[in-house]
Amino acid sequence: MIYVSNLRKEFKGFAAVNGVSFEAQPGEIFGLLGPNGAGKTTTLRMITTVLKPTAGEITVNGYSVIREPARVRTQLGVLAETTGLYDRLTAEENVRYFARLRDMPEPAIRSRIAEVFPLLGIDEYAHKRAGTLSKGMKQKVSLAIAILHDPPVLLFDEPTAGLDVMSARQVREFIERLRRTEKTVVFSTHLMPEAERLCDRIAIINQGKIAAIGTFQELQKQSGERALEEIFVKLVEEAVA
Repeated sequence: MIYVSNLRKEFKGFAAVNGVSFEAQPGEIFGLLGPNGAGKTTTLRMITTVLKPTAGEITVNGYSVIREPARVRTQLGVLAETTGLYDRLTAEENVRYFARLRDMPEPAIRSRIAEVFPLLGIDEYAHKRAGTLSKGMKQKVSLAIAILHDPPVLLFDEPTAGLDVMSARQVREFIERLRRTEKTVVFSTHLMPEAERLCDRIAIINQGKIAAIGTFQELQKQSGERALEEIFVKLVEEAVA
């Protein structure tokens, strides 16, 4: 569903991403872990067509990010750490606005709102202005925007950062449900227990390169460590050495 090959992105001669390759399949939650500045967000921005690769290839559901960016965007739902909601619009108005930008017909918008809002626990907040909502509720509204058009591929960049315990738990449970719908999820997080719980496979990226990739059990075997935090630290340090 997502194919990334020898991906490179340079900024003024500096390679923020340098030779990254991985695949993510339908029904898989694929984790992308790395220290700050490792290249995670730059990689995700190239997949979403926000940034153009300096070199390499990305395809999303068979469409090329470089040659068919408009088709790629129809395949994606994106949830970033910053919500990007309009504070003066209600939760439902925000969702409707972004759905219309995607040319969703009104009956489909109504049907999906009726389906998605109760799943995320935001139906009782549908008519409240976004500016009055908590950070956790804003994040769930942003998640509704990301999935309303029922895309096959979802990219989540630090989706639970700064959320309270209950909001983070609800977001994680929803992401787990997506696996059963055969969605492809690429999931970036700094929270090791979250990655260990959610991800089917994990890629550890450092200094723009993949340091290791595999299931949790495969990474345990490769590193000789048991906990994901210790695995992460060891593999990152080995990649630097």
